[in-house]
Amino acid sequence: MDFISELKNKSDFIESEIYSYLPVEEGYQKTLFSAMNYSFKAGGKRLRPILIMEAYSLCGGKGSDYIPYSAAIEMIHTYSLIHDDLPALDNDDLRRGKPTNHKVFGEAMAILAGDGLLNWAYEIILNQAVNSDNKSASIKACKAIADGAGIYGMVGGQVVDVESESKEIDIQCLEFIHLNKTAAMIIACMKAGAYLAGADDDTVKKLENYGKCIGLAFQIADDILDIEGDEKELGKKIGSDIDNDKATYPHIVGMERSKELAKDLIDRAKLIVNDFENSEFLASLADYIINRNK
Repeated sequence: MDFISELKNKSDFIESEIYSYLPVEEGYQKTLFSAMNYSFKAGGKRLRPILIMEAYSLCGGKGSDYIPYSAAIEMIHTYSLIHDDLPALDNDDLRRGKPTNHKVFGEAMAILAGDGLLNWAYEIILNQAVNSDNKSASIKACKAIADGAGIYGMVGGQVVDVESESKEIDIQCLEFIHLNKTAAMIIACMKAGAYLAGADDDTVKKLENYGKCIGLAFQIADDILDIEGDEKELGKKIGSDIDNDKATYPHIVGMERSKELAKDLIDRAKLIVNDFENSEFLASLADYIINRNK
């Protein structure tokens, strides 16, 4: 399998489907909608919506019931990036090679664009759940996404990340940050896709563990890229973690140990999905996560 081509094909397919869920740029809220759409359409790997699709397929799901959830998860991810880039947090001027939302629309509208994407995402999936023939599975998928994005997930991890700046923390605290700030939403994707396909608890747990492994490895890889990455490839300034005195794996355990930990996590992830048929893409994705250059 040519993984890069397959990833692009899946990304292109996802984009062709999820763009239809964006608000039309008209009415009194037109500026808000333009700001929301600007960041949502700014590119990216579309990894999270693809993971929902892959988990759904892996567990025997048929049809397109997962697509609204893929759209919603990417909206939630985009909102988090808009807010992360604000001066009060990471203070970044570029995202994916383009000016960040607040640089184009101003800080107030960037905050509101993030708020809009978050709330619109929940409107989309709750509307889907209300009208679903399998309300139980749909509600479980909604809850998985809400849990991953919430105060015991992504937001909780971001809080500890902010509070840990310029402080010496231990490896347990750092793992908490990464598992929640990054991995929680990836776990949510795997669980949501599995629930929508009607997977049993044991299967959901396996895919949750896969998500945990690749999610933590993904953030370790990001920490490494912030030091060793190419600014043009990344589409944003490198060294921002150092500038903001962020807690990272290279800072706490060193670069070589960070790379070893990431590889161990990816090896574990691949072992988990080896139990499933047609899991070649997820196994290759695990390798891609630590070998990517952006």
